[in-house]
Amino acid sequence: MGTPHNRAEKGDIAKSILLPGDPLRAKYIAENYLENAVLFNDVRGMLGFTGSYKGKRVSVMGTGMGVPSISIYVSELMMFYDVENLIRIGTCGSLREDIRLKDLVLAMGCCTDNGVNRHIFAGDYAPLADFELLSAAYDNIAASGDKPYVGLVKTSDMFYGEQVPGAEYWTQYGVIAVEMESAALYTLAAKFKRRALTICSVSDGIFEKTELSSEERETALDRMIKAALETAAQFA
Repeated sequence: MGTPHNRAEKGDIAKSILLPGDPLRAKYIAENYLENAVLFNDVRGMLGFTGSYKGKRVSVMGTGMGVPSISIYVSELMMFYDVENLIRIGTCGSLREDIRLKDLVLAMGCCTDNGVNRHIFAGDYAPLADFELLSAAYDNIAASGDKPYVGLVKTSDMFYGEQVPGAEYWTQYGVIAVEMESAALYTLAAKFKRRALTICSVSDGIFEKTELSSEERETALDRMIKAALETAAQFA
């Protein structure tokens, strides 16, 4: 069958999938965590693999950066490949002083400055994570002796940009981190009645003087990857 962005055939993709933004991170996960991983997509360099994790069939695929890119890929995964459980894994910027580099953040819900939902709804839509995925991920992380931070994140359209008046209110009203994709993932999952969750590892922050290198972003995020795989396997 295939789509304009995915050459996979029906059945090539597992019902549970991890979604890193970087396709090379998908390759890293397939090579280091999955058994018998098979490449199902390389269109536009957006690598996707299916293999097994602890005996459970799991897929991983890059989505690119930003709302438009992830919207294309997750829409096709749900519409044409019957994917049921979608777990975004990526990096985020901390907006709280106590949330530091490499801490794990679970996005319970999403605020956004992106306008796509305003084209759909006659108002502001508040997309949420799936509670069962969120609860399972929290328990998996806690069982490893770690402490995830759970709360609202902001999905932003800008990676580099000037601070706009009122930006400080995001933090004042409880937003704990900023990233670039989750609002779209959660909204589309709601549309297609699927489960979705974002697990992020902090790569920088407004209180940090350093940030993770590109190499660390790709390979040093094992806690996040393991938590996501454990959760995906539970729903496989």
